[in-house]
Amino acid sequence: MLRPAQKRRTTRTSRKSALFGAAALGATLALTATSAQAATPAPHHYVALGDSYAAGAGVPGQSAGLCLRSDHNYGSLVASALKAGSYTDVTCSAAKLSAMTQAQYAGLPWGNTPQLDAVTADTDLVTIGIGGNDLGVSPLGIAEVIATCIGGTVVNPGGTPCKDVYNHGHWDWSSWSWQYGSDDLVDRINGASPQLADVLNRIHTTAPDARVLVVGYPTVVPADGSTCIGDQPVTRGDIEYLHDTLGRLNAMLKSTAAANGATYVDTATPTTGHDICSDDRWIEGVLPGAPAVPFHPNATGEQVMADAVLAALR
Repeated sequence: MLRPAQKRRTTRTSRKSALFGAAALGATLALTATSAQAATPAPHHYVALGDSYAAGAGVPGQSAGLCLRSDHNYGSLVASALKAGSYTDVTCSAAKLSAMTQAQYAGLPWGNTPQLDAVTADTDLVTIGIGGNDLGVSPLGIAEVIATCIGGTVVNPGGTPCKDVYNHGHWDWSSWSWQYGSDDLVDRINGASPQLADVLNRIHTTAPDARVLVVGYPTVVPADGSTCIGDQPVTRGDIEYLHDTLGRLNAMLKSTAAANGATYVDTATPTTGHDICSDDRWIEGVLPGAPAVPFHPNATGEQVMADAVLAALR
């Protein structure tokens, strides 16, 4: 049996050992991260393309007017980590695939020229996060879908009002059952694939030496809608419908990237468990608890997305 003095000495020794072990582990991880980062050559000219998720909408500090571009979006964080020689950020909120080749907010002082104009022959790294806004037919893009889901909750809080709109849900009297037709959002995702392929081919033509990364969307909503009950103004069924839809969108981005000489960056996996209904949100909900546009990544979310890009470059 240890005496009190011996116990204190043993406790101090254990604490010192634990602290030393933690310090050694931290140093090892830091060295590993530094070595891995050093293995990625600094790009000569890095261009970031994309929509509000790429722009870091609402994350301080903001610039570029309605583009809501943050100096802490994942592109800026990647450029800093890699010590890029030149960095051009033309990401812009509400951008659809058409914004790659056409001016956005034309005629306004903060209007974006076609984003692909930023890609030049000396560009050797491109990230592009796009496609989500093509789910909507109006200029609101993905916000149109979100508004439809929220509005439907008021009249049908126990059902799937959003899914019913886009999947053409209706009561069939002949079979005495609820039936669905084709899914508009799935059709729009499929329709966006050839447009993305064209954009990727244009990048390769303009900058043949560029490494091109297609950045997917994070886990905005959970797979289990029950975790959102009473937390967000979207029904349980529609939360699950949106989760499946974003999964289909990411699957399209991944397959289109692979077929057109680009690398897909998975940001859904590292953000799982940190969705709008989580107690530890990296994606903000309808009432943000940290600076970010609703249903968009906060500063932590942008950092996690940047880490995913850096990992894909190694």
